[in-house]
Amino acid sequence: MDELRQLPIPLLVWYREHARTLPWRSDPTPYHVWVSEIMLQQTRVAAVLDYYRCFLETAPDVASLADLPEDRLMKLWQGLGYYSRARNLQKAAKQIMVNHNGVFPNTYEDIRALAGVGDYTAGAISSIAFGLPVPAVDGNVLRVCARLTEDSSDIAAPATKKRVTTALGAIIPLDAPGDFNQALMELGATICLPNGAPLCEKCPAAAFCRACQEGRTGELPVKSPKKARRVEARTVYLLFYGDRVALRRRPDRGLLAGLWEYPNELSDGTDWPERWGLTAPSLERAGTGKHIFTHIEWHMTALTGELDSTQLPEGWVWAGREELVDTYTVPNAFRSFEQIVLDRLGHF
Repeated sequence: MDELRQLPIPLLVWYREHARTLPWRSDPTPYHVWVSEIMLQQTRVAAVLDYYRCFLETAPDVASLADLPEDRLMKLWQGLGYYSRARNLQKAAKQIMVNHNGVFPNTYEDIRALAGVGDYTAGAISSIAFGLPVPAVDGNVLRVCARLTEDSSDIAAPATKKRVTTALGAIIPLDAPGDFNQALMELGATICLPNGAPLCEKCPAAAFCRACQEGRTGELPVKSPKKARRVEARTVYLLFYGDRVALRRRPDRGLLAGLWEYPNELSDGTDWPERWGLTAPSLERAGTGKHIFTHIEWHMTALTGELDSTQLPEGWVWAGREELVDTYTVPNAFRSFEQIVLDRLGHF
């Protein structure tokens, strides 16, 4: 990988001129870097900025995060998705309080041992917050390296990631490991774009990038196809009593664990009222929605109706408009029906 040895100086010069101004870069404490890296997993920077600010206002340090009530934590995370990230953040905060006397650990091994922290995140925190010469290899970095070296290996293969990590470990500047890792991520996020459309004319590595020179940027990187998602048709019930809507809590384990939802089931469950101990109301079709998870795709049809009693099954609650907005965390999977519900509650 001779091309990689040419990379550090032009990359760092480019980064120091073109890096985006981001709050966690302006104040790269271990806590700030950690929270930002967890939020940025599978999420765009633009979507994270407001969440990051609000999160730090409520939980400005490890101790406050460890003590945060779970419902409040979930509400802060509402809309970011992948809610296990938030739970692991709090679990790790509690680990730090117990195992490290509330002080963020400063070695790669101890950081890697925290809940929800993998090789990439541990490398990012170690290098950015503590100046340790540890690579941080994510999808952006793998894409840059594959094009730079004209590597046709499957970037989803663990062996490829291991080889790239080793190669980067040999060239990472000892005096600027954090800047180097962030520069590689920045290059992948803003210049060496996915889907065959990199901005090579703006790339500091274009002169020695083999894929650019050979016209192969559209072919690289190579990645094995994902397994097809399972499609589920679901019926969602928007059930009202006056100025309140019925919610139920999802199980503590599995998809969207512990969050609140509008009652729903695989279509079509015509015996649902009896099974839930309810008197069947007159239902009207209210709309449709679709949500894509990593391995599952929900195709939803919403039905709406008014119940004739306030009695609900165990694990269900009535939520007014204010509670729906401020208290109960309803995931983005049901966003297609959010305005329908709010408009209905707004009539009271």
